[in-house]
Amino acid sequence: MSGAHAGRVAIVTGAAQGIGRAIAERLAAEGAHLMLADANAEVLKKCADEIASSGKVQLITHIGDLSLEDVVNAMTDATLKKWGKVDILVNNAGGGVIKPFLAHTPETLRLTIDRNLWTAIWCCRAVLPSMKAAKYGRIVSIGADSVRNGLWDHAAYNAAKGGVHGLTTGLAREFAGDGITVNVIAPCAVATPQLDAFVKTGHPLVEKFFSVIPMGRPGDMAEVASAVSYLASAEASFITGQTVSVNGGSTML
Repeated sequence: MSGAHAGRVAIVTGAAQGIGRAIAERLAAEGAHLMLADANAEVLKKCADEIASSGKVQLITHIGDLSLEDVVNAMTDATLKKWGKVDILVNNAGGGVIKPFLAHTPETLRLTIDRNLWTAIWCCRAVLPSMKAAKYGRIVSIGADSVRNGLWDHAAYNAAKGGVHGLTTGLAREFAGDGITVNVIAPCAVATPQLDAFVKTGHPLVEKFFSVIPMGRPGDMAEVASAVSYLASAEASFITGQTVSVNGGSTML
């Protein structure tokens, strides 16, 4: 198998659908062996079967709630047992409960933090020892452009994703001497099935969300996957601790 990730082993969380699936497909097309993890067993199986049907990659799956340390450790152990290494971790698992801050309940606040921040913390903690031993690793987390532009009804979500951004810079500095890079991809609105369903509701926030994007459209899942693939490659060896916005210009530096 040839490609930018030939022979590499990648864990992709939240891989069953949407952006996670697009990332998994991109890494597989470029030669990576895949551990695909998700909480939705039925959708994950369908995704894995379709990616594996090419016959060009080795692929295994793990089902469970990745905000739980034991689930993440089991996923990582299964990956190491299969291939003996983890070269790439893509922290994509997440999903926000988007609503006005005072409309949140304690349960929805915890769910938002668990889905987006604890999943990334536990996954990084699980893979870093083997990456450090190998003197090589690529960690790419999916953050959010809303952390920077203060998007409506995103305060709790931004607290979680902002934590992912902060985790990234801290780990990038701590492990810079170990051949490990740690970066964030921060998308704006992306044309996932979930966003499409929201658009069809005609909710007033749809127009507001798109109004902050100068290009006037949501991002494409393949555009996000392309950026992830680059940061996960050996070519990106001198890029670490960065937030790379894939956002149509909704924030600019």
